Amino acid sequence: MTSNQFTTLIHEQTLELEAYAIKFTNDLDDAKDLLQDTILKAIRFYGKFEEGTNLKGWLYIIMKNTFINNYRKNIKTQSIVTQEDEISYANLMTSATKNGSETSFVLGDIKGALAKLPIHLSIPFVRYVEGYKYNEIAEQLNIPLGTVKTRIHEARKQLARMLKMYKQRMN
Repeated sequence: MTSNQFTTLIHEQTLELEAYAIKFTNDLDDAKDLLQDTILKAIRFYGKFEEGTNLKGWLYIIMKNTFINNYRKNIKTQSIVTQEDEISYANLMTSATKNGSETSFVLGDIKGALAKLPIHLSIPFVRYVEGYKYNEIAEQLNIPLGTVKTRIHEARKQLARMLKMYKQRMN
């Protein structure tokens, strides 16, 4: 079998592979990334595929192993980062500013602006900034996904109004 024939066979499995990837990731964008990684690995190692065996099963195993390896890598990275310095909305600007006193003013203004937000907007926004995905926030707060997106969008608009002085300084 030529590599072009092999590639064609793999692309025939794309829809089923994408559905399988979504089961792993619970996120369409992450699933597409996983699918792409799987296809690239399959094409790269097509010489190891034994013709006449189950191609779909081989691809599923590649996808499962890729997902597990990526998951382990992300866990290690997160543990290294969080051991060094806990990352939260309260210290997001620390590494982005040059002056310690400027940092305290900026963080004070951000904290003040967040405190002025209604609680139904601030909680989803803070969780989003801390790295939670929309669907995770919706589950945690037991509210619909669309409501989470709307509240985060509204919080951004209100914060942009309250902190517009920083936007003007950057322009």
